[in-house]
Amino acid sequence: MADDVLTTADKLWRGEIDIASLHPVGGYLGGLAEPTPDVAFVPSFANVSAFSTEDGLVLVDTGSTFVASAVHRQLRQWSAGRLNTAVYSHGHVDHVFGVPVWEAEAAEQGWPAPVVVAHEALPARFDRYVATAGYNEIINQRQFGAPGFRWPTDYRYPDTTYRLRLDLEVGGTTFELHHARGETDDHTWTWVPDHRALCCGDLFIWASPNAGNPQKVQRYPKEWAAALREMLALGPEMLLPGHGFPVMGAERVRQALTETAELLESLVDQTLALMNAGARLDEVIHGVQAPSHLLERPYLQPVYDEPEFVVRNIWRLYGGWWDGNPASLKPAPESALALELAELCGGPGALADRALALLSVANSAAGGAEGIDEDTALRLAGHLAELAVLAAPHDASVAQVRASVCAARAEHATSTMAKGVFSWASRESSARADRAG
Repeated sequence: MADDVLTTADKLWRGEIDIASLHPVGGYLGGLAEPTPDVAFVPSFANVSAFSTEDGLVLVDTGSTFVASAVHRQLRQWSAGRLNTAVYSHGHVDHVFGVPVWEAEAAEQGWPAPVVVAHEALPARFDRYVATAGYNEIINQRQFGAPGFRWPTDYRYPDTTYRLRLDLEVGGTTFELHHARGETDDHTWTWVPDHRALCCGDLFIWASPNAGNPQKVQRYPKEWAAALREMLALGPEMLLPGHGFPVMGAERVRQALTETAELLESLVDQTLALMNAGARLDEVIHGVQAPSHLLERPYLQPVYDEPEFVVRNIWRLYGGWWDGNPASLKPAPESALALELAELCGGPGALADRALALLSVANSAAGGAEGIDEDTALRLAGHLAELAVLAAPHDASVAQVRASVCAARAEHATSTMAKGVFSWASRESSARADRAG
């Protein structure tokens, strides 16, 4: 099984396997790789990296509730050592719910309980998750198309926290924990010099960096890139990411970290240049272009997040929530604006009809004749369908148009984020059409 994991990783790197077929944020894959003696890697929805020491195991990340027992069984086939220490790379729920399985085993065997270590900002994240459990449940159901998903409210808080750096010595092996703000404000990347191994958490995930998720809190792309360059300086020979597969060999690791940093730096530099020139958010969104040669890399494709969303997050970080449009500073209710526009153009049905016409433009060669490219036609169709529904919320035919437009947008989207939102909107409108009909 180790050969399967590492062989798959090699084929993905070479482009022999489409990354979309093995989504970096996918389900439990099973299997275990042993890249070098005393190091194990379990690919999962969120990966688990394990190190065997003279005083038990050290885990970097522990998995989600759904796979915790499976990960434990997999690692028990590899090592009988007790869990000495678990390091949380950050507080996202897919990384931090495996500890109770190990604690139950320790109690049963009469072993000392494992120690959990994390950055000092992580407990506040758990507190926020409890306070916003309903919201997080809704947005994750939407993002992943999982209507039955329930957001947890009981967390295993860390026993030990640190601020900038913490060096741990466990059973003769040193683990250097470093803080970075990146996907989260509580991120930890772990350097294990004895193995030349780097556990980077979600700072590298075999996809365009998750620095722009439209439904989640602030991300930090500039500091993220700086952390990647700090990792580079150590000369790692093995990269064990929070999602995706291992990257083996110093040259590949160097390339992966360097190019991920370059992508983030390009987005930050372009966005700030436009902001400093006085551009509105709309100009920034449509003006910043990610370097195409980087997005073509098998490990930087926008299959989960995408650069356009990262640009929005950069704007939010440096510029606040206002987009520069005076009308949006204190806007009219969306439904009132929709009604006004519908009246001007002949009613909600006219908006819906034009949305369908634009959908046809996007799906045919007619776009060139109208001077509208496929992407712009889909975006315009989305605006008009939304306005039509806001103007006529109980009209079944209008709701069905929105369902069709959003379904088409989901089909054309590349990222999990966009597919999730558009698919949710399509389902919502279909249900609304059924009720109205």
